[in-house]
Amino acid sequence: MRPDLLVIGAGSGGLSMAAGAAMLGARVVLVERDRMGGECLNNGCVPSKALIAAARAVADIRHSAGLGIRAGEPKVDFAAVRRHVEGTIAAIAPHDSVERFEKLGVHVIKGTARFLDPHRVVVARQIFRPRHVVIAVGSRPAVPAIPGLDEVGYHTNETIFSISALPPRLAVLGGGPIGVELGQAFARLGSRVTIIEQDELLPREDRALVAPLRDALKADGIVLRQFTRLTRVEREGEGGEIRLHLEPVESRQAEPSILVADALLVAVGRVPATDTLDLTAAGIETLADGAIRVDRRLRTTNPRVSAIGDCIDGPRLTHAAGHQAGLLARHLLFRLPIRLDHTILPRVTYSDPEIAAVGMGEKEARARHGDKLEIIEVAVADVDRARCEGRPEGIARLLVAKGRVLGVSIVAAQAGELITPWVEVVAGSRKLASIASAIVPYPTMGDLNKKLAGAYYRKRLDNPWIGRLIRGLMRLR
Repeated sequence: MRPDLLVIGAGSGGLSMAAGAAMLGARVVLVERDRMGGECLNNGCVPSKALIAAARAVADIRHSAGLGIRAGEPKVDFAAVRRHVEGTIAAIAPHDSVERFEKLGVHVIKGTARFLDPHRVVVARQIFRPRHVVIAVGSRPAVPAIPGLDEVGYHTNETIFSISALPPRLAVLGGGPIGVELGQAFARLGSRVTIIEQDELLPREDRALVAPLRDALKADGIVLRQFTRLTRVEREGEGGEIRLHLEPVESRQAEPSILVADALLVAVGRVPATDTLDLTAAGIETLADGAIRVDRRLRTTNPRVSAIGDCIDGPRLTHAAGHQAGLLARHLLFRLPIRLDHTILPRVTYSDPEIAAVGMGEKEARARHGDKLEIIEVAVADVDRARCEGRPEGIARLLVAKGRVLGVSIVAAQAGELITPWVEVVAGSRKLASIASAIVPYPTMGDLNKKLAGAYYRKRLDNPWIGRLIRGLMRLR
């Protein structure tokens, strides 16, 4: 069988690629070895945000006294929370179903794909010789080699949403986005949570953005063990408590200690799920972690094969995979030139407050532009809607050099909703002045964006020569 396109992986990138190509008339085969929708629908974005929504409802009730409402301590029905999570997945699943894609003209096959050579792929004993292959197999949780970890049992994002009861004490290994989001959610639902991180919390983000979130996590009762390494794990009897042996990254900081927990969530990142593809047979090069090497046009070292999403080197984000699928579809189907640019991809940590960013952070911008870097900051407390909601914590930052916006970052209750217009500004397709001059409904959180852009221009107007010019113009009336 020789389809025009064979897509391996039915996650965000693979589904977008297959649907787009089929709707434009290409003969498409889509291969998936597990569940349609991939990690995002089944074990990632969707269930985690449903869980976070339930946890936020609990937090809102606890904090309602500040608004004059006394509701008492909320009662969490964890079984009902699980049903909410499962119901959310079930409501979205039809959009990613085999039936829908078959109706679009995509031939869906259940099985594991493997390259036989640079031209042929075998799936469920069927051999395909497609004109082009798109690899979109995604990633899986990274699990560190720690003595005792396999023996005691642990959770990752693939299993944590199916637990039957709320763990009284939850240890979270990893202080990145997944660890922070789920750690805060479980803490709000009633677990006593400790987050263990061998670096700083959310090491990719600017420290000025992380500080308000760190305070919020502590207010939720979370214990943060930063610059701490997990060296060994053991369980006291079958089904007993877990003992985690911890030591400081630098011995001068603290003494080794033991943390006792009822459950352990491993959230130390993700690795590409490329090990079953036999990429060597196809002449496809990979990096040390298994990520597929691609160029700016998403081509692998085999010109007949492209790759998108979590299985390539770059941001492992659902919207990144969808964006790459759109780029690749334009290139493969219409022969239009494309250029992959990771710098314009926004990212959000769905904590409370949220952290959202696009473009460079301060460290990278400072390294590239030195003293020419200009940092503009606006406090969320300056936005009237934030005051009305009782959520004044947070800041927004604008990084500029030589008149060019290098990056924007926001920590606020709705940061993820506020970052979108800045994507176009960082990409250069929208002027900063258009944000400053936008008519924003009052009072809304969108006023934060207007204030941030306006602060950049106000700084330039704070000049004695401008004052003299204005006074002179006024005298001409």
